[in-house]
Amino acid sequence: MNPGALLQQEIEHTGREIFALIDQNQRKMSVLRRNDFYSRLMDWCMRDESFKTQMFRFVDVLPTLTSADEVVRHLSEYLRDSKATASGLLRGALSVGTVLPAVPATVIRKNVAAMANIFITGKDGPSALRNLRQTWKEHARFTVDILGETVVSEREAEQYAQRYHQLLEFLAGATADWHVEGSLAATEPPLVNVSVKISALCARIQATDPERSIEMILARLRPIVAQAKRLGAFINLDMEHYGLKQLTIELFKKLRTDPEFADYPHLGLVIQCYLRDSFADTEQLLSWNSSLRRPFTIRLVKGAYWDYEKVIAAQRTWEVPVFVSKAETDANYEKVCRLLLENRDLVYPAFASHNVRSIAQAMVYASKVGLKPGDYEFQMLYGMAKPIRRALVKLGHRVREYCPVGELVPGMAYLVRRLLENTSNEGFLRAKFSSNASISALLADPSSLIGDNQGNGQTPPSLAQPEFVNEPPADFALDDARRKMDLALQQVQSQLGKSYPLIVNGKPVTADEGIPSLNPARPEQIVGYGAAGNSVNVMDAVAAARGTFSRWSQTSFEERARIIQRVADRLRQRRHELAAWEVFEVGKTWMEADADAVEAIDFCEFYAEEARRLGPGRLTQDIPGEVSIETYIPRGVGAIIAPWNFPLAILCGMTVAALVTGNTVVIKPAEQSTVVGALFMQALEEAGVPPGVANLVSGTGEAVGSYLVVHPGVDFVAFTGSREVGTAIWQLAGITLPGQRNLKKVICEMGGKNALIVDTDADLDEAVLGIIHSAFGFQGQKCSALSRLILVGEVGDRLLPRLTEAAAALKIGYPEDPSTDVGPVIDKDAQAKIDRYRTIGKQKHKIAFEATLPNHLKGYFVPPTIFVDVPIDAQIAQEEIFGPVLSVHQAGDLTQAIEMANSTPFALTGGLYSRSPDNIAKLRNSFQVGNLYINRSITGAIVGRHPFGGFYMSGGGTKAGGRDYLLHFTFPRVVTENTLRRGFAPDTSEVRSD
Repeated sequence: MNPGALLQQEIEHTGREIFALIDQNQRKMSVLRRNDFYSRLMDWCMRDESFKTQMFRFVDVLPTLTSADEVVRHLSEYLRDSKATASGLLRGALSVGTVLPAVPATVIRKNVAAMANIFITGKDGPSALRNLRQTWKEHARFTVDILGETVVSEREAEQYAQRYHQLLEFLAGATADWHVEGSLAATEPPLVNVSVKISALCARIQATDPERSIEMILARLRPIVAQAKRLGAFINLDMEHYGLKQLTIELFKKLRTDPEFADYPHLGLVIQCYLRDSFADTEQLLSWNSSLRRPFTIRLVKGAYWDYEKVIAAQRTWEVPVFVSKAETDANYEKVCRLLLENRDLVYPAFASHNVRSIAQAMVYASKVGLKPGDYEFQMLYGMAKPIRRALVKLGHRVREYCPVGELVPGMAYLVRRLLENTSNEGFLRAKFSSNASISALLADPSSLIGDNQGNGQTPPSLAQPEFVNEPPADFALDDARRKMDLALQQVQSQLGKSYPLIVNGKPVTADEGIPSLNPARPEQIVGYGAAGNSVNVMDAVAAARGTFSRWSQTSFEERARIIQRVADRLRQRRHELAAWEVFEVGKTWMEADADAVEAIDFCEFYAEEARRLGPGRLTQDIPGEVSIETYIPRGVGAIIAPWNFPLAILCGMTVAALVTGNTVVIKPAEQSTVVGALFMQALEEAGVPPGVANLVSGTGEAVGSYLVVHPGVDFVAFTGSREVGTAIWQLAGITLPGQRNLKKVICEMGGKNALIVDTDADLDEAVLGIIHSAFGFQGQKCSALSRLILVGEVGDRLLPRLTEAAAALKIGYPEDPSTDVGPVIDKDAQAKIDRYRTIGKQKHKIAFEATLPNHLKGYFVPPTIFVDVPIDAQIAQEEIFGPVLSVHQAGDLTQAIEMANSTPFALTGGLYSRSPDNIAKLRNSFQVGNLYINRSITGAIVGRHPFGGFYMSGGGTKAGGRDYLLHFTFPRVVTENTLRRGFAPDTSEVRSD
């Protein structure tokens, strides 16, 4: 028999021995028989995926509901159409609730609390002590974790740190007389064992600046570890989502090499084996420790955030960091397990799993490398696998339970994860204790279950992308992404101060004057000089565009699409450089600048694909004997007048939409972003856009923009900017001049006075972070930025203190600093305008928060400001401010909130945070905006996914990044041919009709 088969035979033998002991304890898992409500609920969840989703969403919102009526209403909204309700599981609660809501509400709360108590040991150390003592009496150990995974302010982070201190002190005292006896006593780790989530110790962990984040976390973590050392306790760093993985590892290394803790071995961290790079991470940690020879613990887990990691990767077009099948994860777990056991001199392994196959494999391999049960341990989740835990204890192994403590609200995410695990189709516990899978199947080698298309790191079929794929944003959690951006900033800084000419008919044209583009963070620093164009330059550029129109318009859709995709390639090659230019020229932070470059690339790729779809035309109707084909022809010469706030993306989007549909253009970038505009023009030329097809005329709005708008040779104007300028363009474009051939089309995107409603049942962790991002991202200088926050009922009592504290955690600074959250506004005029509105707000309304500007900042900085108790008709609530100013309004109910949201002339973006299905449905139909966002921030539209644009005074109803956007740059034509000849008509089924 070959060694592999022999090993598998031993694993099966050990596994069957464990199963026999489990069956001696009880035939079914206690967790599935703990109470009738839980048992019936789990049965329905495993039978009905839709019911499971809705039920768990109800469980998630339940702790925030403040009245019996709210409990019954939400239960009805989530579950009134489910089969479980119809069958009687919840029918009684709903029927009684319509008359006496307090009765079912009390019962429901009691049952959910009981369900939570299955998995959560108590609300704090003292209340958990009874359960911890019971675990100890049953010869198992514990590690205690404080529930709650989102802190939005430094006060909350400090509170968590203090809770860890209190927990350590309490546990050390309460367990002082607990002693270990038996064969494992000689190798016993500290009795008090606490697991720490680093995300709870810092409100602003930034991927762009891990060094600063680590120092901020260490400021709170070092005292915790020092206390643990004094008390003889163990500290384990939990691993959370993938974005924090590398930071957690680096943080652990800092602790382990800190002279204060160099001789203290009782530190550990987690390796998540569902991560593709977990084996490499483990190898690197072992290699790092081989020279230090300072033993530590590695807690080996499968991973608890699999769904989240898959979704985030899909949303951001990143490679999926996790294995996509259970078999792959299980096989990798065994691989890492063997690596740890082979290096027992460097680490103490703790194998966290409920999978008997994984456990048996660890036991067998440990024996093969000469290890005894005291040389490693097994870990399990409290409330999840008691029969397995008892079996391992009986076999003489050290077993530790992961014991969470916390209130129900912060513990809800943990509870839902446990419920999902217990009802997962692939979960081991369900397979063994509910589905009654065979022991042979449960003990099968996971490597033998991996399909040919798995294990290769490729995006699985379930995550397959369409033809157009969004450009991935930079993942600044990765060293390489940060290094590239930092290098680009250095390179760009050495190129500041150059002059950039106009480009007319493919030739550079200098001007008598240059427009200095200033760094808004350091106005004394000139980023570059854009040539100051004039009316003569406009006429020359329009003539050049007109002269090349015929040839370009007759170029095939396919060829034009190829050229625009080459523009995308050029932008992609210079992506970090272009983002760096935006940092200096318009004051964008790293992530905002990268997002703008990504969006520009997306516009090129998306519009190229859409042009291919439009090009062949479409059959209007499939009628025998007649063929009618609708096609699209270009409008002519276009004026592209772009804003400074998205100096690359919007300029690029409007330009390539015009070009790919066969138009020729004259481009006018904003005065404040002439350098980025010139660099975009370079990309067009390098990609092969013919001379004269695209022309660049920089200059002021008065000298260039107004001439372009009224020029009779301009057939359409694509504009993004303020309402004042946009409406003026619309008015001027409506004047028909002598020699004008076309009625001038205006494709116009203007501003907004965007509102976000927070419902009484909102997830406040998510709402606070979404509000901060929406209102203060890029200093509030987005047309989609949040300006009005509308709070329903009494939710403000809970939200406003957290919101102001979260705003206080924002760092105001130079945008090239990777730790900066808030940079400068664009120029002196913008600063003065915003300050005028802030003065009005201070005179007439109550100020809840105003940031303090650091003294060393001398640029155009404006402190983020929040006003409360603002009437909805107040000046600061009706006029576009375009800066980091937020007004907060109180609504009695959702109906009033909607009326308030719809009370301005604008209709661009809006949002809602709510966990009421009925309220969400109501908002979908009644919130009058072009882009409505539910339970997320209201900025950051993604090309193809969120076609962007508003109506009323926010624009003409066009949708940039949408499938119908290109139509605005074309004239539709229909050619109809009678194909009936002598009673015979050809088959038209081959003609496209989509």
